[in-house]
Amino acid sequence: MIRRASRITALSVAGLAFMATLASAQNKTSKTFSGAKVNGGTVTYSLKDGTAVLTLSDDFKVPDTPDPHWQVVDSKGAVFTLQRLVVKNPGGLAKDRINTSIALPAYVRDIAKVQIYCAWADAVLGETTFDAPLMVMMNR
Repeated sequence: MIRRASRITALSVAGLAFMATLASAQNKTSKTFSGAKVNGGTVTYSLKDGTAVLTLSDDFKVPDTPDPHWQVVDSKGAVFTLQRLVVKNPGGLAKDRINTSIALPAYVRDIAKVQIYCAWADAVLGETTFDAPLMVMMNR
């Protein structure tokens, strides 16, 4: 009886430790962006309502280039060009919208690098990494 209670207690502690690790893995902040045009700010990976999301920090400065995009590189080197960073407002009547946060598509399985990419110039403007590649966790 005592052995069983000890075993249950040990399994409970292990389960709580696993859940704490999983919860901390759900919010990860990258190193600082660095590159030709983007040198500052970070990106945070989080889960929101079961969706993997990348969010730029408040100190991130949008590069003054024609067509900046979010781009993700996975651990195998596959490159995924995602949304435009700046969405121009037609007619110039209102301020341009900046996509400071994006939901990752289901086909992105892990993240080795996050890049800001200029599609017009076909150039990486800046990139950042996390301490280790992140497995993308979401309801699929």
